[in-house]
Amino acid sequence: QVQLVESGGGLVQAGGSLRLSCAASGRTSSIGTMGWFRQGPGKEREFVAAISWSGGSTYYADSVKGRFTISRENAKNTYLQMNSLNIEDTAVYYCAADHFPMCSGYDCYEEGSYRDWGQGTQVTVSS
Repeated sequence: QVQLVESGGGLVQAGGSLRLSCAASGRTSSIGTMGWFRQGPGKEREFVAAISWSGGSTYYADSVKGRFTISRENAKNTYLQMNSLNIEDTAVYYCAADHFPMCSGYDCYEEGSYRDWGQGTQVTVSS
């Protein structure tokens, strides 16, 4: 069992930046890939970014590539730096944890690859 808690969401002006954090607790030794997903108003949850267990591989949705950066310090803390935000980035952002055996490649883009999920943090971008 792994518990995930997101933080860092809030209201930001278009063009601004936010840094989201995801803190893991519980059986963190079982965590492999960490991912970020989001769900905007009236939309399905979608993949945003993921980072491998070692941190050596990162993955980004085309919509955020070049603007967002995922990073991790260890099994406990994962971050999503969001720059050049626009109104289309308004959503509830969720972090998620994969477990061993880890996903690989495009499997890491799929929410079904992740076992544990946080409660989400709201990001609102104003024009």
